Order: sequence, then C-alpha cells, then structure tokens
Amino acid sequence: MPGMDMISDDRHAELTRSGLNLIQQAISIFDADLRLEVSNRPYQAMFGLPDNLTQAGATFEDTIRYLVHRGEYGPQDDPETAIRERVDQARTFQPHYMERKRADGRWISVEGAPLSQGGWIAVYTDITHIKRQEALLRARSEELSELVLEHAERLSAANRALAATNAALEEAKRVLTESEARTRHVTAMVPAHIAHMDRDHRYTFSNNQISMVFPGSNPSIIGRECETVLGTETFARIRPHMDRAMAGQPQVFEITHPPSGRRIRIALTPDQNGRGVYILSTDVTAEVQAREALTHAAKRAVAAQMTSGLAHDFGNLLTIILGLQGRLARVGLPPEQAEDVQATLAAARRGVRLLEGISALTGKREHQPQPVEPRAMLDDLAAMTRPTLGTGVVLDTHIGDLPPRVMLDPGALQDALLNLILNARDAMRGQGRINVDIRAAGRWLEISVTDTGPGFSDEALARATEPFFTTKGSRGTGLGLSMAYDQIKLSGGTLRIVNVASGGARITIRLPLRAARPHLVLLVEDDDAIRTHIREMLTTQGHSVIEAGSLTEARGMTDLPGLTMILSDLQLGDGSGVDLLDCGLPAMLMTALPLGDPRRSGLDCRVLTKPFGDTELAVTMAETDE
Repeated sequence: MPGMDMISDDRHAELTRSGLNLIQQAISIFDADLRLEVSNRPYQAMFGLPDNLTQAGATFEDTIRYLVHRGEYGPQDDPETAIRERVDQARTFQPHYMERKRADGRWISVEGAPLSQGGWIAVYTDITHIKRQEALLRARSEELSELVLEHAERLSAANRALAATNAALEEAKRVLTESEARTRHVTAMVPAHIAHMDRDHRYTFSNNQISMVFPGSNPSIIGRECETVLGTETFARIRPHMDRAMAGQPQVFEITHPPSGRRIRIALTPDQNGRGVYILSTDVTAEVQAREALTHAAKRAVAAQMTSGLAHDFGNLLTIILGLQGRLARVGLPPEQAEDVQATLAAARRGVRLLEGISALTGKREHQPQPVEPRAMLDDLAAMTRPTLGTGVVLDTHIGDLPPRVMLDPGALQDALLNLILNARDAMRGQGRINVDIRAAGRWLEISVTDTGPGFSDEALARATEPFFTTKGSRGTGLGLSMAYDQIKLSGGTLRIVNVASGGARITIRLPLRAARPHLVLLVEDDDAIRTHIREMLTTQGHSVIEAGSLTEARGMTDLPGLTMILSDLQLGDGSGVDLLDCGLPAMLMTALPLGDPRRSGLDCRVLTKPFGDTELAVTMAETDE
C-alpha cells in the first residue's frame, strides 16, 4: 500500500539520521548540484551553522558564504572571490584530504570523496588533541632531533591522507566493479553478438552470443581469428568492410550467412585507440523477410488495383467471344474461316487462363502444411512434368539425407516447382538439362532448380519476381515466378536467383525444416465422440494412438514403453490435463475455452483451440516435437 511505503521510507530516513548523529565526526553529503542531501548533528555543532543551512536543499555556496563572513577561514581581502574559489573547487568532485587551523585555534581534518551517483561526501574530524600531542612532543623531546620530529609529523599527516585516499580508492573500485558486472550482464542478455577484434582479426572480447547469430559457431572465440571462427566464405564477405573500419570508417552492412541462410546485419565501429574495431552483429532474417514481403505485397496490391476493375468486364467479354466463336465453329465454315475461328478460340482460352492467374495472384491464400514424404512428392512432380518437357529436355532429381516426413504445404510447393521447371524448359528452348535437388541445410529445407539455359539478364535478375514482368514477349504472362515467390514467402521461406558460372541459372528455395516423425500419442479426452474424431485425425497423419477417458486412467499410462507424446483436454471430469505436463514427455493441451480465458493463460505448453483441423494439429505437433 502507498501509505505503508511512505511510513517505511520515513522510518528508514529517521533511523539513518539517528545513526549519523551518533558518529562523533561531522558529515555532510552534497548532490551533483551542490545542494545538501544529508548531514548529522556534529556537522551543525562543529561549524555553528543555523538550522536553515543544515536542512536538505541548502546550497553549498550559501554555507561557504556564511562561514567566510563569520571568519571561519580568517580575514579575507575579497570575500566573494574566496567564496567563488571554494565553490569552483567543490564542483570538480575530486577526492581530497587536508588539515587546517580554524579561526578559534582548533585543528580539523577534511576528507572528501566523490560519489558514483554524483556529488560528494565530506567527513570533518577534530584533530586538535593530535596536534597538541605533536606540539608537546616537540617541546619536551630535547633528545630527539628536529629532523626526527618533522619526519614523525609528516608521517602522521601522510598516514591520515593515505587512509583518506584508500577509502576513496576502495569506493571507486567498488563502483567500477559493479559497473563492469552490470555491463557484462547487459551485453550477455542482448540478443546480438557484441565483440571487439584487434588489427590481426583476432577476437579480444565477446558476449558469448555468436552462436545465436551465426549458428554452428563455437562461443569460445577469444584469441581466435575471425576467418577460423566464421569460415572462409563468410570472412571473405566481411573482410572489405573490416578493412575500411580498421582505417577509421564506420560500417553498417548486411550479409547472408552461407551455412544457415540467415540474414545478418553487422555494424563495425573503429576503436578510437586504433587497436581494432567493435562489432555488433544482429540476426535480421525475420525483418528482411517481412520487408520483402511488404514490398512484394505492395506490388501485388498495385497489380490488384490495376486489374480487379478490368477483370470482371474482361471476363464478360471473353464469355461472349467464346460463345460466338463456338457457335461459328459448329456451323461448318470453309477450312480457311474455320481455322481463323479456332485461332480466335485459342486466344480467348489463353485470356481465360490469364484471368485465372491474375485471380490467383491477387486472391487470398492460406498456408496449409501437412506431413509430406519428400521422396514421394519429388517422384510425383517428376511424373507430372516430364511429359510436358519434350524429348530434348532431361529432368534429373536428387534427394539428400532428410527425415522420412517433413511439414510442407504440398500443393503450394508443387505449384511453385512446376512453374520453375516450365520456366527453365522455355529458357532452354527445348534442349538441355534440369536438375532438382532437395537437401537439408541446417534448419532449412533447401530445394534448387538448375538449368543449362542462357541464364538471366541483369534486368531479369532484378525484376524476376515482379508481377507481369516477362522476357518471353507475347508468349509470357509474367505471373509464374511471381506466384512461386508468393507461395514460398507464405510458407516462411526464401527464394534466391543466381546465374551459374558454367552456364544456366539456379533458383534456390529455402523453407523451414520441420520433421514430422510418427508418434505414439497418449490421447486423453473424456468425450467419446471427440476422442474418436481426434484419434482418426492422428492415425490419418501416420501416428499411433493410445486412448484414455479420464485423468486417472491417463496417469496409469504415462510410463508405457514407446510413448512419445501426450495430447490431453485441459478440462477433464476428474481433474486438469495440466497435471500431465510433468510426466517428462512432450505434451499439448486442447480446450474450447477462448483465447484470453485465465484458465488457459500462462500454460507452459502449446494449446489447441477446439475445434481444430488437420493442418493446425499437424503444425502444433511438429512445433511441440522441436
């Protein structure tokens, strides 16, 4: 409660003041603006200060003015200059120790130290008795030489000054240690790699986050060379920017990390001492994908605005043309006229296909992943496309080491690959070879389509995925690559187009690699009809199922041999499915409770909202399995 907090704060302040008042030395603490924050009663008593100069907020300048005019520092030819000099000296916030004789003949030592929060603390000690002992020793020790006495006095003063200096150093050390610990903690928490590299390209500092940005890198990189840590290919892309940064030019650039396909933004800041560069590396893959998707969506939106208004009228015109030409084709025209009618019908039908492509380009589509066997999908694609390639084009397919089943949208992927293969066929003009390779590349499924054609022109490389851009003249619609690009982006992937040095072009698709391995699932649901429906969904996707109709029954099955996953209803008749989350197996919950309901909030697992479909179930299981 706020009131209780205020009482607690007041009690803490009162205890602090009481403790300070029990200290015999005078203490004052001024903030960075030279306003009094804290003082004790001996401070007021030692200097005879009025109450207003011992209250929080009193200025150092007013205090010094009062003491100067009262004669604390002896006669002053120019009091205002004396005041200004002392205030200016205080603003430097330098640690100091001094001993001075007051106007009343008593001696005090003044020990000052700056505070890490700003301002400084001063401790005043009455050392009159020490000075009197020194004087007495000098007066009565005729046997001691003058030199020994002077050395003793200097040593005593030096010891007091050394003690003050040590206290200041200890405080500075404590502040520095805490600051360094905070800095290291912050850099370790930042989702980026922060490092320093010397002029020999060796790492001298790292926040140990390099593997987060560059997957596969060993986090222990101090003393190792950049080329060894990141690999020759990655270092070759970074090296030109690194050389410019070493020469004093800050650099910000992006590269694609070859092993993982991630997009990395790197900022290089020259070390002001000329000892190398500071490095900030951030994974911006999601940002770049979103940026590209937005750019492409904007182009698609323009295309939709340009075509949607015309598509309806154009469709009506094609319907009329097809109807009239079809009627003419049936009346038995002479051969020459009949040939013209067939040409008109072919052109009209091509217009219908163009409209269908425009509809697919501008219409709303959904990503529908499901468990797919890559080998079977590739075989189906080859069987479907080979008859359309002609005798002069050879299609080779190869599949690397992949999980037996992965999560893909097979329809969208086959459409995209079909577009790429047919484009390659057209580029080679009926003669050449097309290779389709599928392999795992880190966390990606990489699919490449390579042809032996002439490759892409510079303009085509830059504009290949733009809607309606084509190099085929009147023979092309400019929608094939654009639609393939849209389908890949919708799947969370990337598409890259390059020319091959030996001739031809290669289009590489990267999709998130999610294995869809078969599970032995413990299905816990107290509604028989729902349990039957979900069991059919699981078995259709290739999983084996063990059923339980209650929480009690399920608890007796969690240790069955071979069990690999649990799918349970959240609300069971005899308890909650949450009680099964600590069985040591990957688990999912399902519920009809809406999003935002407190009963499903904060659960440490994935939750399916009933009713759900095959796609949603398959995706959630794949994510739980990761």
